[in-house]
Amino acid sequence: MLRFLHTADIHLDSPLKGLETQEDAPVEEIRGATRRAFDNCIDLAIDEAVDFLLIVGDLYDVDWKDYNTGLFFASRMGRLNRAGIKVFIISGNHDAANQITRTMPLPENVHLFSPQTPHSIRCETIGVIIHGQSYSSREVTENLALRYPPYEAGYFNIGLLHTSLTGREGHENYAPCTLDDLLAKGYDYWALGHVHKREILSEDPWIVFPGNLQGRHIRESGAKGATMVTIEDGRISEVKAHELDVLRWTTCRVDLSPCTTTGNVLDSVQQAFERELAKADDRQLALRLVLTGRCPVHSRLLERTAQWTEEFRGLGAGLGNIWLEKVLYQTSRTIDPEEIADQDTALSGLIQAIRDLSLDSDRLTKLVPELAILRSKMPPEIHDDEEPVLAPSSEKIADLRTEVQDLLIARLLQHGKNR
Repeated sequence: MLRFLHTADIHLDSPLKGLETQEDAPVEEIRGATRRAFDNCIDLAIDEAVDFLLIVGDLYDVDWKDYNTGLFFASRMGRLNRAGIKVFIISGNHDAANQITRTMPLPENVHLFSPQTPHSIRCETIGVIIHGQSYSSREVTENLALRYPPYEAGYFNIGLLHTSLTGREGHENYAPCTLDDLLAKGYDYWALGHVHKREILSEDPWIVFPGNLQGRHIRESGAKGATMVTIEDGRISEVKAHELDVLRWTTCRVDLSPCTTTGNVLDSVQQAFERELAKADDRQLALRLVLTGRCPVHSRLLERTAQWTEEFRGLGAGLGNIWLEKVLYQTSRTIDPEEIADQDTALSGLIQAIRDLSLDSDRLTKLVPELAILRSKMPPEIHDDEEPVLAPSSEKIADLRTEVQDLLIARLLQHGKNR
């Protein structure tokens, strides 16, 4: 029996993207997450006594600030070397942009494929042959798969390729190829990288994107990790995903339609938080909360979003492992203003007048006292007194105008209901 671990897109020491500006962000946890997830990967490889580890591109993120990133990686390769585990690596688009990595010496168990042309490495003692090619530059637009060596009989054939295939949302179209291009090679397993979401494209043969090892922002949400492959009698008997991330990004949607009181809202959100923690096995969560549904408390939510956000942050902090990245208020009224606007009443006239308001960036912030709570939601170029004032985009102004009009209509309907 043979066993290998397939990982990709580790992005060691990937820089934070604007999170230092958020005072309550778990900066140290996020900054160290890629290293700790990689340690989990190394631990798994050693604990399961795998025969080899595959790293399919983007081991690094960009040029290191110093040699510490490379020293960290070399020390982990040393651990695998002492355990008798070989490592096979191809560089991806991010690695190709890194100049320092080319001079970092690594232990003898590590093989980095050349960027010059696809080639093969035979592991005679275990009957495995591995085909691969590194990136020579950051932007590789040619179909590398076409030039990969043919299937070699008498071996278990593995192909390593950092590719977007026919294209994947959010990823540059690098080393493009089709599924048929890969199938035509006849390999037993294709170990792919570049796409950060786990995806199995074929099971005969197995063609797998393992996803990245650790999510780095909200667009990389959900469980992250590596793929363990077991070979028995020359055939794959098991392909298993292992969750190795240490901090999990997630979007938590809560339908507030049943909520008739503010207490119901807090209960619903807390229960949703608890479910997310359970799904993540109590890992640290970086969570985006999205509130939806037609509910009676819509206007009360909209009136004081800043205060509600802090209360939700308090719920997360109380549970211990939740950092609230953002709250999106996407609820709606139980009363449809469209129905009222069609009536010939004073209230319908007021609603129409609100809709006809012409609101520029200055009027948005000065119209009524309640709009102070919207300042925290406005882009910095509108209300930041310490920076030069820039012209906000028409799209941002349109979004804010809709929000302001929605708030005013909600207040108007609430006032009418209380009379």
